[in-house]
Amino acid sequence: MATTLKKNDPQKAKEYFVDKMAFTTGPVELARNLKQEDIVVVDVREADDFKKGHIPGAINLPHDLWHTGEGLRKDALNVLYCYSHVCHLAATAAVEFASKGYSVMEMDGGFEAWKENDLEIESDISPGQRATRTTVSV
Repeated sequence: MATTLKKNDPQKAKEYFVDKMAFTTGPVELARNLKQEDIVVVDVREADDFKKGHIPGAINLPHDLWHTGEGLRKDALNVLYCYSHVCHLAATAAVEFASKGYSVMEMDGGFEAWKENDLEIESDISPGQRATRTTVSV
């Protein structure tokens, strides 16, 4: 079934994009704001994937730990990301965390978009070792 493009209602479009900008950000914008103290970057991917590489300073909160809310902050903006633009883990987590009173935003494109923009990546080599920071080109 092919999608047909058609003229839309400009007011509805405006409302949609205002909301979109309020609740999503891109990887470059997030990278520019990483040093803000009122932002918590939350990686909702599985722990093994987080260890292989993640956004510098991110906390890992995989699905089986969402109920704990560990690392989330009610006094900050919690920016969530998952695997890619087709992954809905971050959006699903955002619904759950927002329902518990957390301010949330989703990073568009997930970790794949972060890598595609050649942004800094932090990784944990193995348990017990310190994280390292590298810039990875994909």
